[in-house]
Amino acid sequence: MTLDELNKLDLKTLADWPLPTKLAALGLLCVAIVAAGWWFDWRGGLENLDAAKQKETDLRGVFTAKKNQAVNLEAYKKQLADIEQSFGALLKQLPNKQEMDALITDINQAGLGRGLQFDLFKPETENILDFYAEMPIRVKVAGGYHDIAAFVSDISKLSRIVTLQNIALDPAKDGALNMEAIVKTYRYLDDEEIAAKKQSSKEQKK
Repeated sequence: MTLDELNKLDLKTLADWPLPTKLAALGLLCVAIVAAGWWFDWRGGLENLDAAKQKETDLRGVFTAKKNQAVNLEAYKKQLADIEQSFGALLKQLPNKQEMDALITDINQAGLGRGLQFDLFKPETENILDFYAEMPIRVKVAGGYHDIAAFVSDISKLSRIVTLQNIALDPAKDGALNMEAIVKTYRYLDDEEIAAKKQSSKEQKK
């Protein structure tokens, strides 16, 4: 059928159309119905279906994660208990406020016991951190190389946590060495200090 014959077709005479033309028109009508149904109805349903599938996937992922956590709950509890025990052991290595004077004396005695001459032993202002405070002590000692090395070794063997930082060695005229360093020791905060620090943090946030 030519284009001119198609233009001459009239819906009023649909019954008289040739069979191939009727079939073609029926096919086009079906396609139009399907397209209209997809555009006005099925498309939204398919989008909702995709969203539901994605939600199902997300929920499955959450369920799997929760299941794994539940399965490993006892292991997590044991791990937490081990961490708390290790933390407690480390915390015991920090002196409290009353023990700081004795620790400072121990550091001083460690140097004197090795025959070192203290030219400077000056505790600085404490630096308050989350649950502990660090106290830097500026020291300057003079003595032989082996004596200074033994002093540093003695410091590391103290029952409390003590570190040496910013170490500087200079030769002296008599063949000895001068050592300047910052000895840092630490103590844990008591309950009142922790409460005061929390209160101060709240006020700063306001």
